[in-house]
Amino acid sequence: MRVALVQEASDLDPAVNRDRLAARVAEAGPEVDLVVLPEVFARDFGKAGSDVSAHAETLEGPFVTAAVAAAGATGTTVVAGMFERSDDPGRPFNTLVVVDGGGVRASYRKIHLYDSFGYRESDRLLAGPMAPVTVDVAGFRLGLLTCYDLRFPELARTLVVDHGAEVLVCPAAWVAGEGKVRHWSTLAAARAIENTAYVAATGQPAPRYSGHSVLLDPLGAVVAEAGPDAEVLVGEVRRSVLEDARRTNPSLANRRL
Repeated sequence: MRVALVQEASDLDPAVNRDRLAARVAEAGPEVDLVVLPEVFARDFGKAGSDVSAHAETLEGPFVTAAVAAAGATGTTVVAGMFERSDDPGRPFNTLVVVDGGGVRASYRKIHLYDSFGYRESDRLLAGPMAPVTVDVAGFRLGLLTCYDLRFPELARTLVVDHGAEVLVCPAAWVAGEGKVRHWSTLAAARAIENTAYVAATGQPAPRYSGHSVLLDPLGAVVAEAGPDAEVLVGEVRRSVLEDARRTNPSLANRRL
């Protein structure tokens, strides 16, 4: 499976983001099976603590419609983040959608909200249900994570062990700060190594966010990695590499708890 990780900033204008999504998916072309864009790519968070409820959409709204059209034009699958309306008008979900030309394949509402490092995401957003989400793409099972979820190894382990995920896909808007790139890189590698799974982690770029999107193989080796600035990475996820890693390090089979 060929994967494109789009490290690009989300704008405050949803129309700009829809155009950017269409352009990046078109650039990736039909030879790419999966295009992963960052968290809340439909519309950026804005200033810390901003009310984003006015920018929430349904899964039938303009952002998802644009993503489906872009995916259909190239025959690929797209993963991207958005604010999705909830039953609480003031607090939408932070949602990932997985679409192809036929429509929405899956959606995941972020479980772990970013109430950390001085932020209170739960003041403006609603946590999703405790329901891990997987979806099959190009012969691989993807497990969905969003940003802060990366700090919770139990979610990744559940996706892999209980739901069969082979590729952990983690769109993010990983806020920049002292030590934050090291946290991002270390946690992404840990999730790959401990689960013998690929990790495809896509972030928004500097200066507000940390960048350093990365595709890691199941032994934690870097397949492709970005720097801090806007960039599109393309890398291969290979069945033979996954199987070899799990033979070399059968830690999932050796689990006792």
